[in-house]
Amino acid sequence: MAQAKAGDHVKVHYTGRLQDGTIFDSSRDREPLEFTLGEGEVIPGFEQAVMGMEPGETRTVTITAEEAYGPRRDDLLIEVGRDQVASGLELAVGQQLQLRLQDGRIIPVTVAALTEETVTIDANHPLAGEDLTFEIELVAID
Repeated sequence: MAQAKAGDHVKVHYTGRLQDGTIFDSSRDREPLEFTLGEGEVIPGFEQAVMGMEPGETRTVTITAEEAYGPRRDDLLIEVGRDQVASGLELAVGQQLQLRLQDGRIIPVTVAALTEETVTIDANHPLAGEDLTFEIELVAID
């Protein structure tokens, strides 16, 4: 039977858990995740875990933060004046916003803190700094 290798288009089902067992994402109630191995379309540790699997095989792997979304970075906590945030927007700590970069890209950010004059936004990925455990089933190699 064929083993998944770089360049293969694969379909996988997965369930992702935090270290305390909390499920943060799963494909089980939707279509399998599709990607091409070696193209960097998924986090590095996930891609490495799929390498060498055969269709129908299931494996459970723990991926360190460094091979997932990286460590949390304090330099991605950014304080801006309230006047730099869309006027009329009711803000709350934990709220998700979108930040448009100078090059036109849009990235998701989270409101980390609020004062009368400032908003502190967190541009870290919500799973940054987390070791993640995935149960992965290789559904198909196309």
